[in-house]
Amino acid sequence: MTWRIGIDLGGTKTEVAALDPGGTLRLRRRLPTPATYEATVEQIGAMVEAAEAEIGEAARVGCGIPGSESPATGLIRGANSTFLNGRPLGHDLSARLGRPVRLSNDANCLAMSEFHDHPGSGFAVILGTGVGGGLVVNGRLVEGRNRVAGEWGHTPLPWMTPSEFPGPACWCGQHGCIETFLCGPALARDADGPEARDASTLPARAAAGEVRAQAALDRHVERLARALAGVINLLDPEVIVLGGGLSNMAHLYEALPRLIPRHVFSDTCTTPILQARHGDSSGVLGAARLW
Repeated sequence: MTWRIGIDLGGTKTEVAALDPGGTLRLRRRLPTPATYEATVEQIGAMVEAAEAEIGEAARVGCGIPGSESPATGLIRGANSTFLNGRPLGHDLSARLGRPVRLSNDANCLAMSEFHDHPGSGFAVILGTGVGGGLVVNGRLVEGRNRVAGEWGHTPLPWMTPSEFPGPACWCGQHGCIETFLCGPALARDADGPEARDASTLPARAAAGEVRAQAALDRHVERLARALAGVINLLDPEVIVLGGGLSNMAHLYEALPRLIPRHVFSDTCTTPILQARHGDSSGVLGAARLW
């Protein structure tokens, strides 16, 4: 099999992409993500089969997921799509498709896409339904001994103010995780109350002069700057790339270079903050490149 198919399993959408033998994107499709484990396995299987019918050839399959596969049990853990946790997704997808399927964290897949053949180091950030990260050094993905490298979303928000501490309860069992402040639903709740989940309208509302929307965006980008300064202090990557739905907010790329240096332990901070080249489809391309 010389074609590669990638699957990006997200909290709200599932995407499939096919790369030809030369690595060129030839097909891309999206569907809403189902709400149950069984339906998700079946949908991924059907999407792969439909893609193969279009390209006329069987392919190797990689899948990016909002969590990771335990090296001890093979079961999914740490997924904010919690119906995946404790389930043998890799085994079940392989059984459904009749071939091996490679899994990796969705932020790792974003990193693989953005830093493929990159000679240095880079940190890729997912800002979407959840918050994650992936690290590439000299063109190679770093997953770590426990396969949790880059999981900055489940570390505490740095330099919390008294009003922020101890932070919201996180589904992972902790309080004050970066994800609870920076994910899309958290931004929406900050602006519009506890039942809100969609932050996509906030930039337009702020541009139209809505004070509440602008205040929420200001709090969000200042917290994001603190969180990314922590990454720079620990890893000092050559570049940071933002992906996921919130990465489309244009104000981030003006504000972050101005705000981050306040918290970096250095007399200089020139780390570029860039938007993913392939937008919110970057992860699915990285998933295909797991082979």
